[in-house]
Amino acid sequence: MSTAISALPSPNAIGRAETPMAFVKAIVVAYTQRGLDPRTALSTAQIAPSSLQQTEARITATQMEWLSATAMRELDDEALGWFSRRLPWGSYGMLVRASLTAPTLGVALNRWCRHHGLLTDDIHLQINQEQGVVSLQLQENRDLGALQEFCVVSVLRNVLGVACWLTDSRISLRQTNLRFAAPQHADSYRVLFDGPTQFNTAEHSLQFDAGYLSLPVRRDEAALQRMLQRALLLTVRPYRRDRLLVEKVRQALAEHPQSTRNADDLAAWLNLSARTLHRQLKEEGASLQQLKDAVRRDLAKDLLLRTPRAIKQIASEVGFQNEKSFMRAFKTWTGQTPEDFRQARTP
Repeated sequence: MSTAISALPSPNAIGRAETPMAFVKAIVVAYTQRGLDPRTALSTAQIAPSSLQQTEARITATQMEWLSATAMRELDDEALGWFSRRLPWGSYGMLVRASLTAPTLGVALNRWCRHHGLLTDDIHLQINQEQGVVSLQLQENRDLGALQEFCVVSVLRNVLGVACWLTDSRISLRQTNLRFAAPQHADSYRVLFDGPTQFNTAEHSLQFDAGYLSLPVRRDEAALQRMLQRALLLTVRPYRRDRLLVEKVRQALAEHPQSTRNADDLAAWLNLSARTLHRQLKEEGASLQQLKDAVRRDLAKDLLLRTPRAIKQIASEVGFQNEKSFMRAFKTWTGQTPEDFRQARTP
């Protein structure tokens, strides 16, 4: 995925060196296949050529960003030699843009997989769902040779990174399956993919909770332009925030108000303890009170605009014990009283 090199931090910025040297060597192979010299790219990323022979060596995520971005530019190939035809600069950004208008992640991922097939038929991507688990599968349609591991890992991490970015949610993996044997640097996979990784499997795939597919796409064109300044971050670093529980809580509060009146009832409805509910929401950057207010606000606005019901009745339906407290909360949410809000939007 294209990145503006000028936007990258210094390649010697402090960071843990966890990216295996095998991926650097794969990029060197791509240069060799094109008859080009990789020394400028290695120098730009501050990687000594002699370190290529050190199988246990690692580089930082920032160095990998610099190396990949420089190589993509010099090779004019965002696939870095993986496929039988080059993917010119901007190809993966185009895939993101095609998925940007999808209503949910499920629709976006299906678009991504279908459109990736328009770029190359050397691999095939598809989404399968069974018993509440999604499997994002990658099938090799030709021998990827020495670039197999780098290609498979990069494509899977790319799709996962885009999915996380589109939903602003850290998608927690149940398992990663890879057809090739465990490499010497297999310990790096604890960083490359969340959750357990299995090698020598029947397929390449990422498995995660099907609930993520219903998350709404939260990005727009302006956000895309900002992201493309450092798009490789989606591949080289894990996404931090997870919104799956936030969406589950929001849905439960909206659809089952009688069963979710307090934290204990809501936690029981979600098969969690109240303590776990509060802790996980905090980890996702939210609070139960914030979500309650958002659901109440949206419901109140809907009832004010769609129905002629009295303010007192709406206050009760939204979950307030009296009209005065509802009016005070509504003005905090919107800057208007319920009556003013209704009148301003009534033709």
